[in-house]
Amino acid sequence: MKLNFTGVSDPGLIRSNNQDAYYIDPEGRFFIVADGMGGHAGGEQASYIATGQIHAYLDANWNSPKPSEQLLEEALLQANQGILLDQQNHPERSDMGTTIVVVIFRSKEPPLCAHVGDSRLYRFRDSQLEQLTQDHTWVARALKIGEITPEESRIHPFRHVLSRCLGREDLNHIDVQHLDVKAGDRLLLCSDGLTEELADQKIAYYLKEIPLVEKTALSLVEAAKEHGGHDNITVVIVALE
Repeated sequence: MKLNFTGVSDPGLIRSNNQDAYYIDPEGRFFIVADGMGGHAGGEQASYIATGQIHAYLDANWNSPKPSEQLLEEALLQANQGILLDQQNHPERSDMGTTIVVVIFRSKEPPLCAHVGDSRLYRFRDSQLEQLTQDHTWVARALKIGEITPEESRIHPFRHVLSRCLGREDLNHIDVQHLDVKAGDRLLLCSDGLTEELADQKIAYYLKEIPLVEKTALSLVEAAKEHGGHDNITVVIVALE
């Protein structure tokens, strides 16, 4: 199955720096989006460490006999350790961390996704957009058990409170899932700078109406900025053709 892919990241209209980071493997083997936090320098450093270490680990171990689930979990846990080490060496960045979402296409296996935090993976199929990851946030948990409504979740003051992120000592497990994909699907990896500004219906509109992935990604970022652009915005699109 041929993959067509692109990525774009923008600081948005409010913030002077970009604490998001992304990496696209030139061969289309894996795709990474990270959204850093912890101050001007800390957020940038955390997302940079995460994308760099995951990229390096996957690249170095791609042909190993390890199961893909293990390979992916080890990559993210190593990135977590890299951030913790940097925190120890630079106490001024001790509160830094990052969300992460990673998709890998390895050999003839179904693709896998791993994520921590509230950076998301969506699948667009037959004009329908479906969120495949579940946010690791206070709001997502409250929504799941019925304490708040979907409408309340979009404006809740705790919606940015993460229950998990990279850069924490107590992170010892990574959610890894198999992905159901077929030709014609589009996968969207994004930071919450996109989803905070655009509802799923609006995101689906751009994925449906714009065939070229490069133009779709740019249009999504511009639309998020038109709706406020309060945060950094990162979009990676993978089209299965």
